[in-house]
Amino acid sequence: MKAHSKTIVICGGARTPVGHISRSLADIDAPNLMQLAVEAAIEKTRLPKDAVDGLFAGWVAQDIVAPNLARVASLRCGFPEKAHAMTMQCNCISSVEAVAMAGRAILCGEGDVYVAGGVESMSRMPYEIVGSRAEKELRSMATLKANWATLLDRETITVHDSIEQGLTDPTRGINMAATAEICAQMHGISRPAQDEYAHQSFKRTLDAWARGFYASHVAAVQWKGQTLLDKDEYPFLREDLVAKPQKFAKAPTLFDGSSYTIRDFYRDFGSRMDGKAYAEGVRGTVSLFNSCGRSDGAAAVVVASEDRAKSLGLPILAEIRGWGFYGNDPAYMGVSPALAAPLALERSGIAFSDLDQIELHEPFAATVLGVFKLGKERFGHDWEGKYRDGALNPNGGSIALGHPLGATGARLLLNLLHALRENPKGRFGMLAACAGGGIGGALAIERRD
Repeated sequence: MKAHSKTIVICGGARTPVGHISRSLADIDAPNLMQLAVEAAIEKTRLPKDAVDGLFAGWVAQDIVAPNLARVASLRCGFPEKAHAMTMQCNCISSVEAVAMAGRAILCGEGDVYVAGGVESMSRMPYEIVGSRAEKELRSMATLKANWATLLDRETITVHDSIEQGLTDPTRGINMAATAEICAQMHGISRPAQDEYAHQSFKRTLDAWARGFYASHVAAVQWKGQTLLDKDEYPFLREDLVAKPQKFAKAPTLFDGSSYTIRDFYRDFGSRMDGKAYAEGVRGTVSLFNSCGRSDGAAAVVVASEDRAKSLGLPILAEIRGWGFYGNDPAYMGVSPALAAPLALERSGIAFSDLDQIELHEPFAATVLGVFKLGKERFGHDWEGKYRDGALNPNGGSIALGHPLGATGARLLLNLLHALRENPKGRFGMLAACAGGGIGGALAIERRD
């Protein structure tokens, strides 16, 4: 099999507004959310459905309701029956991987036009009964119902919250918020610095909505004859945080309360902090307000070979110059973008200093500031300078917008595409994101006019 020398372009895309968990989008499941985003992307780019060679979709909370969600969405959207479809689970970089997969398929000659994106409905992530069907209570639905009242009396049967389970790394026994606190403690990232970053995320997001930035690619969710949501939900629920930033400091920290103190945290995770020991006066730093919210939403983009895009008359917004993925210790997953970015830039032939726009995932303010520090120390990349100049996350980020896990990578790409177009001098851009398990992903693009 020979690789094909083709230029890969992005023809645009669209996303749903991001809904806050258990609110406006809670009644729509992941397959339907994905379909809504794909249909919006098709409409936005005017892509003929019969030209689609495949659909790649990221979905973290995969379940048996829609085996291979990408195939379900493909058929429901009216794509050719012969079109390939694949659903991927790479945690928070799932839709970055979906876009890269589309690029690989084009380079391998498998096709020329793909839709790539991702989805998450955290509102509908289930509570799971965990146990073997060898247990008599679990052998059938009938026995399950018959033994419902005493089900949890058995030591071999438990109930798990799939959200909490999914946000806990099984190799290190650390949940994602704890990795952020480890990052803050290791790198000396203060609570005020995190709160200030989070405040700016909300301010930039609301300012971007006010000036119409998101109108370029956010499609209102119409469902059963009603408009359920026409703008990102969480930033508007928390508008008061922008006007009254002192509220950030009043939010309780996650690992420094009366029942679990920062001393306890050091006892449990000190071995992950390069030998840094607890000292009197140390305080916890990570709070709900300087962390991203749990969310529902979907996003999709059209990826094509340049020749096929031109023959179909599709808009060409950018060329994909390269991508890179890099694994690190799951306990330090939040700084992995600093490690993945050099790979993407090297393969793209672009210097970090030449980047005009950057979209960086914000799971926690602590990890963003950790990326700033590690990127500068190890690679000389001035992430913080880009941020101060308004080139990094100028339109807000995940802390304010929310984080629909499988969709965030595609959301970052849409932000990047339109930030470059809004910048008269914008040419090169890069997105970067971390993922649970310790894998970072980055993708570099060049604007096309």
